[in-house]
Amino acid sequence: MRNLKAVGLFALALLAGLAAAIYAAGWMNQYAGNASRKVVVAAVDIELGSRINPQMLTTVEWPTAAVPPGTFKDAAELQDRVLKVGVLRGDAIQDRKLAPAGTQGGLSAVIQSGKRAMTVRVNDVVGVAGFALPGNYVDVMVNAQQDRGRNETPTPVSMTVLEQVLVLAVAQEASRDDTKPKVVNAVTLEVSPGDAEKLDLARSVGTLSLVLRNQLDKQAVATAGITKNDLLRIRAEQETHAAGAGPAVQPVRYVPRPAPAPVPARPATCVEVIRNNMRALECF
Repeated sequence: MRNLKAVGLFALALLAGLAAAIYAAGWMNQYAGNASRKVVVAAVDIELGSRINPQMLTTVEWPTAAVPPGTFKDAAELQDRVLKVGVLRGDAIQDRKLAPAGTQGGLSAVIQSGKRAMTVRVNDVVGVAGFALPGNYVDVMVNAQQDRGRNETPTPVSMTVLEQVLVLAVAQEASRDDTKPKVVNAVTLEVSPGDAEKLDLARSVGTLSLVLRNQLDKQAVATAGITKNDLLRIRAEQETHAAGAGPAVQPVRYVPRPAPAPVPARPATCVEVIRNNMRALECF
């Protein structure tokens, strides 16, 4: 009887110890999950290209398990650094959002390495009614006169010269947070050096148009352009007509018809008349 009671007490103690261990492990996990560290965040909305100063920043306690990579603990580390993307209030300042140390503020800090910024003049039609905003991608088209030959009339042609070009700024604004259309007279595009040469030549030989495209559409589409004859199908109709016309018809020369020969007069009927011993011939 005593042995049975001792075994029962031992089992009860074992269960109690096991429960205590499970509770302690859960408490330790919860405490570890609630651990935090200081992270520098934006105290106000900061536009891209801005130089950071301490008044723009603050520090908050951030859960250690959820701290984004590349964050900073001390705002002094970010003195005079330049943002290459816009940051909203409360967002953590990360190294990937910053231009290299020593970069001066302004639009030049936003341009990717190996790229150039080029501004083109637009109107409400060329600028896609103001929907070409910073951060959007556009295609650039040119409408020009195509030289055919010395004695031939130039033919209007329209073609796409650049695809998937990033809009850096419209007028003097580079903010990418606004989604309202803005009708402006100039758009700044990010292009490669080679594309900058194409764009400069295109705007000198014809008129430019911007074509807004989906930001997720990265596929390049090669087109040969279109001429006035292709658009109106003039050349195709001429070739079809020439193919179905058959052999050429020789022109008919006009030969004047000779005048008809005079019709001989019919012979008259004559009667001999005798009057007073005199003869006379009367014809009718």
